[in-house]
Amino acid sequence: MHTVEQMLKTYPKDLGGIDTAKLAATIQSLVECAQACTACADACLSEDTVADLTKCVRSNLDCADACSATANILSRHTGYDANITRTFLQACATACKACGDECSRHADMHEHCRACAEACRSCEQACRDLIANLG
Repeated sequence: MHTVEQMLKTYPKDLGGIDTAKLAATIQSLVECAQACTACADACLSEDTVADLTKCVRSNLDCADACSATANILSRHTGYDANITRTFLQACATACKACGDECSRHADMHEHCRACAEACRSCEQACRDLIANLG
């Protein structure tokens, strides 16, 4: 059992009918995407062609921040506000799409961009799936 699942199971109050497996998977995807984007930005900065990767680095860092913030929002349940949760998930899905698109442009030349694009696509889908589950 992942720590995310364990923490959701130990929450002392009712989580209000949300699919906890989907919630846990989304949080895990967000954390993994934030790490992939941070690592990709760092790898881009080490490339000889770093000047050509400025937009990629920016997209990586924006996406990492969006994913981290969204994971934090989804990990808090006391005083839950579905509108805030939905807004963060939508913004994160947008950031993941933009970063995934940008990294895909460099995926043939840089393996780290290919891996990051995959993480972004997976996270974008997880965010969209959870939005649909929120109603």
